[in-house]
Amino acid sequence: MQRPGSWYFDLGLIAGYVEGEGGRTYHHTAPVSMIFALHAGLGVLLEEGLAESGARHQRCGEMLQGGLEAMGLELLAPKGHRLPQLTTVRVPELPGGVSEADVRRMLLERYRLEIGAGVGPLAGKVWRIGCMGHTARPANVTLLLAALAEVLER
Repeated sequence: MQRPGSWYFDLGLIAGYVEGEGGRTYHHTAPVSMIFALHAGLGVLLEEGLAESGARHQRCGEMLQGGLEAMGLELLAPKGHRLPQLTTVRVPELPGGVSEADVRRMLLERYRLEIGAGVGPLAGKVWRIGCMGHTARPANVTLLLAALAEVLER
């Protein structure tokens, strides 16, 4: 069996630590906080139910994507190739002097909402909007859409 490139993802090693069989394999401490966070996150997911969580993400993703399109914004991925958890939006033409980074900064400063910038060849051309985990809630989607409409004056 091939070992993972990073010990953060070496589930066999982590299981050994948890079960008390691992000993001291490395000169530093295992990612204990990461393991506890993973355990807590999986507990929340199992409590909600996998199907229910998937359906909530699907509803919120469709709500976000429909709201962005209703504002006249163009989504990068065509229908049928979109994920509900991550939406990539082409940056619209902005008024003189306003950059895409200015829009992201205004959302963060005014509303405490953070959206991602494009990377690589898409830097400055798209925004990446995550709608996943606990944040995938209709109220959060509504807030983001209203805040973005206000900032873009749409």
